[in-house]
Amino acid sequence: MKSKNILIVGGAGYIGGYMVDLLKYKNYSITVFDNLVYENQYLKNVNFIYGDIRDTNFLKNIAKNFDTVIWLAALVGDGACAVDVELTTEINYSCFRRFIEVYTGKIIFTSTCSVYGLNDNLIDETAKPNPLSVYAETKLLAENYLIDNHDDYLIFRLGTLYGVSDQFSRVRLDLVLNVLSQKAACGEKLSVFGGEQWRPLLHVKDVTHATLFAIENNTKGLYNLSSKNYTIKQLAEEIKNIVPQTEISYSDMKFEDLRNYKVKNDKLISTGYNQFIDIQEGIKEIVDIFKQKRVFNPKDPLFSNVAFLEKNIKHRL
Repeated sequence: MKSKNILIVGGAGYIGGYMVDLLKYKNYSITVFDNLVYENQYLKNVNFIYGDIRDTNFLKNIAKNFDTVIWLAALVGDGACAVDVELTTEINYSCFRRFIEVYTGKIIFTSTCSVYGLNDNLIDETAKPNPLSVYAETKLLAENYLIDNHDDYLIFRLGTLYGVSDQFSRVRLDLVLNVLSQKAACGEKLSVFGGEQWRPLLHVKDVTHATLFAIENNTKGLYNLSSKNYTIKQLAEEIKNIVPQTEISYSDMKFEDLRNYKVKNDKLISTGYNQFIDIQEGIKEIVDIFKQKRVFNPKDPLFSNVAFLEKNIKHRL
């Protein structure tokens, strides 16, 4: 049975772009709630409410009209969350906690596999979290509070995203596969430091595919959501398969990002979900964008969460 009304909090962002399109196509009644941190306008033909998730009373009065809330709103990424730790804690944890206390419907929450931090084993959802950043710490706090204080919830621990979302939302060039693909498309050398660090990769559109499946099947609980594990070195080699002239420079120097984890998605697969976009398709998307010069200046801070927030945080948040 379809949900009557779905509120997508943070729905104007990278994940929300395609999510809005697909849920609307599937004839769900959706409304986007967003404060347009990275956008100057929102012109999609869907219901839209401009608002700040820190205003709990305002959000509470809106959310009571919806039986499902998809919570995408967050400051995302280790660097971006380190720009202002107090603000990150408020946005990623505190205001979500306040919302949980006043909302009784279904909550679908996007967390991150970064909560696993440094782990050499192939791990499932029972592995002990080891957050190495404010980003991971605040997401884990939010997860735990939701589990302990709400009955009807779904949590996806997302792998490292890549690819193009929709025709309107910005392309993120602070994600490892996207930025390496952009560099290759622009004829730049790929510099790989260490290269043996593992990451679980996930196309941004697959967040929506899994969410739609979960809504239609009333899936509950905590799940890893990723398609396949790759080392950074393997990602560079996959890109070279698409752009053969790409030069790759390998260095034994360790990258400052200490995260290293491989995750299983067996628990989610056991529910019947098994739809994942191939990584080469995502690489081609990014390569085509830049070979066709559809993005004028890839170094614009807009395409990087940390660079944008460092420049604009006082004006936009």
